[in-house]
Amino acid sequence: MKPYFFLFCLIILSCSKDKIPIGKHDLSNTFYDKAFDYRDRNQLNNAFLYFDKARDLFLQKNDSIGAGKCLINMAIIQEQFGDNFGSQETSLEAIKYFDEKNPANYYYIKSNYNNLGITSYNLKESENALRFYNLAIKFSENSDEKKTCINNKGNAYRQMKDYKNALQTYSSILKNPPQSKTLLARIITNQARTRWLQNSEYNPIEEFNKGLRIRIQEHDLYGQISSHSHLADAYRKEEPKKALFHSEKMYALAKEIKNPDDEIEALQKLILLESPEKSKAFFKIYQERNDSLDTARKKAKNQFALIRYETEKNKTKNLTLQKDINQKEYQITKQRILIFSISVGSLMLIISGIAWFKRRKQRMLLESDNRLKEEQLKVSKKVHDVVANGIYQVMTKIENQADFDKEEALDELEFVYEKSRDISYDKIGEEKEFSKVISELIASFNNDTVKTFTAGNSPAIWEPISATVKDEVYQMIRELMVNMKKHSQASHVAVKFEKTNNMFDIQYKDNGIGISGDLIYKNGLRNAASRIEAINGTITFDTKIEKGLKINLSFPTS
Repeated sequence: MKPYFFLFCLIILSCSKDKIPIGKHDLSNTFYDKAFDYRDRNQLNNAFLYFDKARDLFLQKNDSIGAGKCLINMAIIQEQFGDNFGSQETSLEAIKYFDEKNPANYYYIKSNYNNLGITSYNLKESENALRFYNLAIKFSENSDEKKTCINNKGNAYRQMKDYKNALQTYSSILKNPPQSKTLLARIITNQARTRWLQNSEYNPIEEFNKGLRIRIQEHDLYGQISSHSHLADAYRKEEPKKALFHSEKMYALAKEIKNPDDEIEALQKLILLESPEKSKAFFKIYQERNDSLDTARKKAKNQFALIRYETEKNKTKNLTLQKDINQKEYQITKQRILIFSISVGSLMLIISGIAWFKRRKQRMLLESDNRLKEEQLKVSKKVHDVVANGIYQVMTKIENQADFDKEEALDELEFVYEKSRDISYDKIGEEKEFSKVISELIASFNNDTVKTFTAGNSPAIWEPISATVKDEVYQMIRELMVNMKKHSQASHVAVKFEKTNNMFDIQYKDNGIGISGDLIYKNGLRNAASRIEAINGTITFDTKIEKGLKINLSFPTS
């Protein structure tokens, strides 16, 4: 059986069924209302598009809660299509729109953390899943909601093969059973399956049947599919006829609710249990369903990325248009001032000329002084970049990589030494493809306490960028990562690369302590600011987010 068949069924049938927040429809935002209509009709591609449009409209109205709810729904749709990394990125973006001190936000915060737990579970990052499920439990107001998240936590323990903690988790729920019968059946089934995985001699069939009876009474078709799947697995070796019976039941229900993943899993079971002749027929159906589902998911992932790209592209166009309007208004104002200045007479013109001459003289003196300081700063910055950051990166690799051997450390230190001998010449990434250089740089800061993520770092995006600019970009990213390692206390760091028209944008985000008060430029951040100016770019520090730090770097591609 392919791994993602099992994972998808396990997530859908064993985890929370209320993970899509309903929310109240906002009649002032027709996009939001339309997104829910598409979602209720299971047209999730269109729902994603309109949630994205609704998010922009909410932000224009300064409605952060509405924008956050849109992002959560978008993240959950991405997870349903198997786009776990994209879902995580969207969920992490949603966090900043909610106030964890406001109980009115708790339902949405819980749903968002639960989705982060599910995507981490899908990616087999069990420890991250546990952390997010604990946060979801913290913000669960309803008893059954909390028990659902605790059940998910038990599943994460089971994925880690920590069966003892998993069983204790399920037992803690059953001491005070949930009101929801479907949730009760889910927990009973999960507990039986875990005991069976812990001890192959354990017979889980009675408990599986108990869960199935409850699900039939509650008309829980998804749950019935799960029960038939587990019963088929339990009977497969000893009583293959019963296993075949439950596989057929599973297949029939999956077709009834039009769930392609469950159909595929049931077909896999039928191929193993049926006669050779029937197995061939089922195998043909399985291939068609599998290919169709794989194509649909890839198409959906590409569409989600394209929707977000087009949204950002339109934002850039709007900003450019607004800039042109402001520039024209400035020119008109400037012309009016000029006309007024001429009209006051020659006396004012002479006075203005004298004042201009004095200011020009002062400015030239100031520029001369600044150039001297800038040259000093460049020398200091090169020493900081090449020697200090190079050695710090080697230290970080030694700290984070268990298999980083002595010879490799000596090679890298020798590289730093050679670079320090000729600071005036320092080229990065000429011998290796530059996107790999950047990926390795960011990944070198990844460890048990810090998780790093990259997006958009493809070889093609760097093709129009000159070697000189690449040098500056490499040093700026290393400055940000070193600054994060030293000061931020972050557990998640994301760096996103994007090229729009003739502009290259780099977005750095972390969930650390951020920068409180006025922005103070330390050595590393000052060097980054100096470098971006050297390539005619801009750097923006967003210190107003709820938690962490967001830095945007932007520069022309040519």
